[in-house]
Amino acid sequence: MQSSRLIEEAVDQVSSLPGIGRKTALRLVLDLLRRRPEEVQRFADSLTRLREQVRYCNTCHNLSDEDTCPICRDPRREKSVVCIVRDVRDVMAIESTGQYSGRYHVLGGIISPMEGIGPGDLRIDSLMERLTRGEVSEAILALNATMEGETTAFYLFRKIEPLGIRVTSIARGVAVGGELEYTDEVTLGRSILLRTPYEAVLKR
Repeated sequence: MQSSRLIEEAVDQVSSLPGIGRKTALRLVLDLLRRRPEEVQRFADSLTRLREQVRYCNTCHNLSDEDTCPICRDPRREKSVVCIVRDVRDVMAIESTGQYSGRYHVLGGIISPMEGIGPGDLRIDSLMERLTRGEVSEAILALNATMEGETTAFYLFRKIEPLGIRVTSIARGVAVGGELEYTDEVTLGRSILLRTPYEAVLKR
């Protein structure tokens, strides 16, 4: 683009976001130029606050504006049930179903030897600390139905089972090879409600 170096720089930045090509980025940048200066300033300020103030919950590692996320602070949520997920997008997907009233633990990934990700790279130590306090009676393994997800689930099952905590897995209404964040709300909601003991999954 020869008309404006500033527009080109803005397009470069917007197109660096996942799923946004340069044509879409240009359309978004030109839309911002058509808006009033105060609107653009609010937009920019919200992104700055997002980066500076959003943090990880010190209990479950969900994203939060405070040290402890709203889910962990909510006294109406069941302390005795913890749903173990890969990342915050899975928390959002499950919450959108309205079918789950327990709490979460976000691993921050799944075991993937091909990508060099082992158990030590995940938030498993903090999970085990939570589980050994004696407040949790059920741990739900809500991981993707992929080889890496199943590997991670089996690893966690072997770690959690000796604690005497019931380990369950979401029902496989979620397609094999599918990811939770792309699963429709009805299917995901039923998968949470119809969860089964993890031992039954191993026998399939």
